[in-house]
Amino acid sequence: MGSDSVVDPSTLREEVKHKYRDVAIHPGGEYHFHTGRPLAARLGYEQAVVDAMPDQAVESFAGVANPFLLRRLEKGEKVVDAGSGAGFDCFIAAQQVGSQGHVIGIDMLEEMLAKSRRSAAMMGLGNVEFREGLLEDMPVEDGWADVVIGNGVVNLCADKRKVFSEIWRVLRPGGWLQLADIANGKPIPESALSIVDLWTA
Repeated sequence: MGSDSVVDPSTLREEVKHKYRDVAIHPGGEYHFHTGRPLAARLGYEQAVVDAMPDQAVESFAGVANPFLLRRLEKGEKVVDAGSGAGFDCFIAAQQVGSQGHVIGIDMLEEMLAKSRRSAAMMGLGNVEFREGLLEDMPVEDGWADVVIGNGVVNLCADKRKVFSEIWRVLRPGGWLQLADIANGKPIPESALSIVDLWTA
């Protein structure tokens, strides 16, 4: 779907902020999606790695799959996490790439960024940083990343062409895209496309 989306991008973005701000502040709340350690176990993350993380680093995780099942990251790789939330996938990536690698998490929510930065400091991860930004305009230089990961965020963006254009811009030629997301293989009625609640649900 391009920039001629039938849903207003600003309205959708504000609704996404509202829903995921709650996940950052109230991780134990009831949501229409799974979160935290039970979700990480369901999606096949290495239990020993997750168990070693403090609760704060895991409790607001709300992904849809495990991008590391596609390929384990290599030592020294530079990684961008597009839509990093509270940082869970960034922390996995930081451990995989090691001290010679670097991970940049990008998110638009102050609450998620504050939480991810606190968790990174608590875990002593000096090779990960978090930047405020939109996936349609990522604060990363051209061709910087060896790998772009994402987990359940492109489906929440109205202008997917712009998001993928940004992914290709920040990814080096020959780099890896390890994207876990939701895709619909059936036509969606025009009337449903304009309902913001259906996008976020």
